[in-house]
Amino acid sequence: MSEELALDSLLSREPGNIEALVRKGDLRSQAGDDRMASALYKAALRVAGAAGTLPASLRPALARAQAGLERATHLFQQHLEASLALDGFGPGSRPPRFQESLEILTGARHVDLQLQRPGTYYYPGLPQRRYYERSEFSWVGELEAVTGEIRDELLALLDQGEERFSPYLVTDPLRQRQDLHGLVDNLNWSTLYLWEKGGPAEDQASLCPRTLAAMDKLDLARITTRAPSILFSRLRAGARIPPHTGMLNGRLICHLPLIVPPGCGFRVGGETRAWREGELIIFDDTVEHEAWNDGESDRIILIFDIWRPELGQDERAAIMALFKAIDGYGTGPG
Repeated sequence: MSEELALDSLLSREPGNIEALVRKGDLRSQAGDDRMASALYKAALRVAGAAGTLPASLRPALARAQAGLERATHLFQQHLEASLALDGFGPGSRPPRFQESLEILTGARHVDLQLQRPGTYYYPGLPQRRYYERSEFSWVGELEAVTGEIRDELLALLDQGEERFSPYLVTDPLRQRQDLHGLVDNLNWSTLYLWEKGGPAEDQASLCPRTLAAMDKLDLARITTRAPSILFSRLRAGARIPPHTGMLNGRLICHLPLIVPPGCGFRVGGETRAWREGELIIFDDTVEHEAWNDGESDRIILIFDIWRPELGQDERAAIMALFKAIDGYGTGPG
């Protein structure tokens, strides 16, 4: 453990130190944490690839990283196959598009992405769209009708103090720090979760019963700890969220604007739309998007995620089984 602490200290100062990344990966692998080991090996190989010419002294470390990554990937694929089979999705029992998505995830198949560029998981064959229209979902009118009640619950929380909101992006001590234009640990973009990591946030959920009652009627995406999330998102005056993409394209993100001062904007792909209080925006967050608040006060919206309507029930069940396998595997690739 003392060696790992020393490596952590070194990597905090030199996050691109290849030898330290590989050595920490070795230690994580020895501890049975192949998920973290894989992330560290990948980081070392990524740094090496970007550096071009490297000293010969680094070759043994890079060879260990490559071998360790291959070993962990093989073990992870074995785990996925066994876990999916237990849930009824063994070879020959999978929806065709799901089988293709699994091959993409494991690297057996390559795909040229278009608008959608998910960071973790790509489900093929889904429409390449930026926005979905409100008229496409029968439940939109009923939800928009209770915007005032949802806003009242938000305002009651705000009256209790600002400390309920926390930065949307926070430092993970187990991962390399990746700052998004200064927004990590920054309250300029902050959230108050009602549901987080697929379940209710105990300290907040009970305080917003009307909001959660409205959510109960929706086709929320349910993907282990990945979804759903239900949260109030605050963007402070003068703040901007730079272009980024989401993690998986099997869901859509919904924004219900609650407090929107003049000067706010939202872009998905090449199309900009304005938030209007009480009027839902539905979009694919695996398409590059950004947001800004050039107004003089905070913008606050309710965010939640729903299943993409093109996915059949068997496909949804297969995706849930896949992420159950991934999240339940303590030694899978990071």
